[in-house]
Amino acid sequence: MKHVCTIGIGSNINPEENIENALKILREGNDVVAVSAFIKTAPEGIPDQPDFLNGAAKVVTDKDMNAIKDYLKEVEDRLKRDRSVEKYGPRSIDLDIVVWDGEIIDQDYYQRDFLKKVVDEIAWISSQ
Repeated sequence: MKHVCTIGIGSNINPEENIENALKILREGNDVVAVSAFIKTAPEGIPDQPDFLNGAAKVVTDKDMNAIKDYLKEVEDRLKRDRSVEKYGPRSIDLDIVVWDGEIIDQDYYQRDFLKKVVDEIAWISSQ
């Protein structure tokens, strides 16, 4: 069964390179049908760090939700995501499912304007 999901993508450590590499890896095992523009945002929680670059990708996959969550963690690990830093600390890459089969599953969509903007930008693009 095919699933359509929108993945939030963010980085503030070599963001252009890490986001490009994340998209390349995502394209290896899935059909990336759309990529939003990327928005520079100030860090939340820990202000003394570089700004983030945030966007989203719309992906068609054969994986179920749990498998795609595991897969996204593997992609983060490949791109050297340091999970020992504080929750709002710097990161090489952050990948989160925001929309799954048309349903918003990440509440950050409602709380972070930049996330809503990038997700909405690609929401209308057909996955067929």
